Amino acid sequence: MAHVDQRLILMADDDDNDVFFVERALQQANVNHPVVRVRDGEEAIDYLGGKGNYSDRRQFPLPGLLLLDLKMPRRNGFEVVEWVRQQPDLKRLPILIFTSSRENPDVNRAYELGANSYLVKPVKFEDLVELVKAFDEFWLNHAVPPDMAL
Repeated sequence: MAHVDQRLILMADDDDNDVFFVERALQQANVNHPVVRVRDGEEAIDYLGGKGNYSDRRQFPLPGLLLLDLKMPRRNGFEVVEWVRQQPDLKRLPILIFTSSRENPDVNRAYELGANSYLVKPVKFEDLVELVKAFDEFWLNHAVPPDMAL
C-alpha cells in the first residue's frame, strides 16, 4: 500500500497569486497542514500516480485531500477528477474543487465526475481565511477519511 499522509493537502493550481493567498490564509487561520503545490493537471496526475519526480512515496506521500482548480494547462481539473476516480487506489480521495468559476455547467460536471465539494475562490482575503477555516474544520478535522487501500 502507498504511504498516505492524511494531513497533507495537495493543491493543484497554476495561478501563483491564488496559491500565495491560500498559503497566507492557511497561516492566518492557523491551519497547520502541510501543502504540496503542483502547477497543472498533468503534474497533479504525476504526483498522485507516483510517476517521475514523485515516485518516492516517503518523500511525496499521497495526500488526505486534493484542492483542485478547474482551469489549468495541460490537463484541466475535470480531467484530473475523472482520472482519479478511475484509479482503484485513489478513487476515494476527497477532492475539493477550488475555482473562480460559478458557472452551473462547471459545478454540475465537477459533481458528476466525482468531486466531493465545489468551492468558489473568494475575492476578499478575509473571506478566503474563513473558507480555509471551514474546509479545514470539516474535511481535515471532522470528516472520517476513507481507507485508500482496497
